[in-house]
Amino acid sequence: MSGILRRLLLRLAEAGVFLPVWTERIGEEWRRNASRIWDIPPEVMAEFWADMNARFPGAIESDTQVYEASLRYSDPKDFHVIAAGLARRARCGLPQTPTVQVLTWNLKDFNRSELRRQGLDVYNPDRMLVQWWQAGADRMRDAIAQIPADYIALGREPEPLAATLHRERLYGLKSLVSRG
Repeated sequence: MSGILRRLLLRLAEAGVFLPVWTERIGEEWRRNASRIWDIPPEVMAEFWADMNARFPGAIESDTQVYEASLRYSDPKDFHVIAAGLARRARCGLPQTPTVQVLTWNLKDFNRSELRRQGLDVYNPDRMLVQWWQAGADRMRDAIAQIPADYIALGREPEPLAATLHRERLYGLKSLVSRG
């Protein structure tokens, strides 16, 4: 996920919109790919990761391999992502209803039926942000209002919020924000 979307999601987590969950393996994959795609030095990515873990010490899940064993239909390369959600649901005693969501742009690698049988669901970031907005826009407004500053902090020229949301493929959120 881009620097813009990552910052937005972390602010929303701080605002109590959702509880983030990740594993060290997810962090390694993110750091490696983000460093390569956006040409960010690995040591900077390591600092971002350390900051995320310091801000959300309860987000990290470990001992997730046992949950991978029951998966068959999603992409095996992403079993570890699903296992993180399953481990969180089990550890917190959450019901077997889709209360845990996998958030990814890469929907094709996640078998929806398999996830639902496990009490999970998968959403792309725009769809999830739209649902959160519809459930309580007031909790999101401040986090969204900071996006233009994020854009500048990443060394880009200022642009309207709507343009940034469009660039980030957050079309549904852009529409809701523009309506107020």
